[in-house]
Amino acid sequence: MQLVAWYKNNARRLPWRDDPAPYKTWISEIMLQQTKVDTVIPYFKRFMDELPDVDSLASVDQDRLFKLWEGLGYYTRCKNLKKAAQIVMQRYGGELPDDYASLLSLPGIGPYTAGAVASISFGLPTPAIDGNVLRVISRRYGIKENIGKIAVKRKIESLVLDMMPKNEPGTFNQSLMELGAQVCIPNGKPLCQACPWESSCISYKNGWIDEIPYKDKKKPRRTEAKTILVVVSNNLVAIQQRIEGGLLSGMWEFPNTEGKMEDGQVQEWGGKNSLHTVSVVPMGEAKHLFSHVEWHMIGYLVEVNDPVHVPGWQWATLEDLEHRFALPSALDHYKSMILK
Repeated sequence: MQLVAWYKNNARRLPWRDDPAPYKTWISEIMLQQTKVDTVIPYFKRFMDELPDVDSLASVDQDRLFKLWEGLGYYTRCKNLKKAAQIVMQRYGGELPDDYASLLSLPGIGPYTAGAVASISFGLPTPAIDGNVLRVISRRYGIKENIGKIAVKRKIESLVLDMMPKNEPGTFNQSLMELGAQVCIPNGKPLCQACPWESSCISYKNGWIDEIPYKDKKKPRRTEAKTILVVVSNNLVAIQQRIEGGLLSGMWEFPNTEGKMEDGQVQEWGGKNSLHTVSVVPMGEAKHLFSHVEWHMIGYLVEVNDPVHVPGWQWATLEDLEHRFALPSALDHYKSMILK
């Protein structure tokens, strides 16, 4: 098949492709959600070195799991990985099930990931429809319908299944993903002259490339103002754990408050928490974008005499902060300033 031949000649060499074992395919596909390939590669290698199989993942301490994941974001993904691994240990003897329905039943595995694992690792003829595939197929067939609609996704899934060679379903799915990542790209002008489907692409023939795929405009993110309080005492820094459920569930963070505080307000805040403040030094402003919200932050380095007990806080060493506790990348600006 033309597309598969193109893939075999042009595919990037990626660590999870070298050995498409079910566990490796699963971990890589979860990591690649909302994350670029170049970013994922070192994380994948480190993850495999420390957690090489389902058993090790099922039993890993959550703080260690978060630390391995630190910087990838969307931490619900790695929490679901552990939950799914525990189920695989209990129900399937530590081996991922080799059928689509069972894969789909595991926490954190949706239709795309189930289809990818089933086809790539088990050779089952199941589509794996992600954003790349939706874009490639809608352009290839000139589909001017909203790709966010369930009916349109099913239409594209049916087209993929009809095209899929039964002897190489995994290779075909990966060829679609690769075409979308390397040629029929999401941002910027697609490299149509490098596409194996250039002569048969309806959108290319009709000049519709800029119009397709069609999807609803994203709702604007809401903004939240926050004051980040990096409280230090000698070599210790105060951290607290976010509640389970909601944004950054269970993650460690610096103490913080809603709204932007002035220096004097920080002094008052310290007094209310029985802190004997030595100094308050501004750490500047920072912004971080989540999928539905953006944080506009201002930070202060608050030096105190003693690491007093404050409910919900834990005093960590700077070494712990660097090697043990995972903090969300939203706080990287402030974390980097005290780890210099």
